[in-house]
Amino acid sequence: MPGPNPAPNPAPNAGPDAGSSSAEVRRGVAVVLGSALDGRIPRDLGMRPRTVETPFGPQELLEGTTEAGLPAHVIFRHGLPHVRLPHQVNFRAQAWALRQVGCGALVLNSSVGVLVDGVPLFTPLLATDLLMPENRLPDGSVCTLFTDEAVEADPEVRALQGHLVLRDGIFSGALAAQLRGLAPIPRAPDPLVFVYAPGPRTKTPAENRFWAAAGGQVNSMSVGPEAVLAAEAGIPCAALVVGHKRSGGTGSAPGHEALARSLDEARDATESILLEFLRKGSPVTSGNLVYRFDSRPG
Repeated sequence: MPGPNPAPNPAPNAGPDAGSSSAEVRRGVAVVLGSALDGRIPRDLGMRPRTVETPFGPQELLEGTTEAGLPAHVIFRHGLPHVRLPHQVNFRAQAWALRQVGCGALVLNSSVGVLVDGVPLFTPLLATDLLMPENRLPDGSVCTLFTDEAVEADPEVRALQGHLVLRDGIFSGALAAQLRGLAPIPRAPDPLVFVYAPGPRTKTPAENRFWAAAGGQVNSMSVGPEAVLAAEAGIPCAALVVGHKRSGGTGSAPGHEALARSLDEARDATESILLEFLRKGSPVTSGNLVYRFDSRPG
């Protein structure tokens, strides 16, 4: 019986925003920044704005280059300034835009709630696995790039569509190793399971206990869809998370000022790592594949 075959790489289309998954094109790096981050990183790197048209709508990003001259991109998932709640983020457009600009290594940043003892606050950590049982976006649709509308409208989506097979894991070990080589990142509990719990509300104590009992250590309202869609797009990714509050107890949630202070501390813990990656990072190879039944021989 023949083994799984990855979907073939479509030929590049003409135009500056057309892309391909070929190794020749995947030269860039990117980060997706969360609520704690402001515009200092792209300003420090002299990045300029760009809008990429995708089958899922336009996506704004900032672009520049690494010290080695590779393309580097930043996306603020909530906009800059913060205008989009988690359920209003166009996760599909984000992933496809990064594919089109040739991203070959993606770091997802998130300030997270900590569900269990043993995970420190305000300490940058790398997630190793994902708990997202229903694989759905906040609007209830399946978390995939391969929607009927996109497959019908875009030949590249149609050529790529298939079943994502996670041979390399949802988070790239090679990219995690690269990040550890660029900056000191403490070792997290192994595994550090990230729970995707869609917002925009926070979770009840019972829900937090449920996720902890299911094996989760940290959670937030993003990252999960971004990791899944990036994997479908052939982009290896890592999740650099920092706990900014305890979510597992039964006490009252922090107030507005306390949350703002905690997000500032989370930013200070991760900003230098993200900046170092955008300056010195490089693409890695993904071991995941998209399996297509119509790509089998015979």
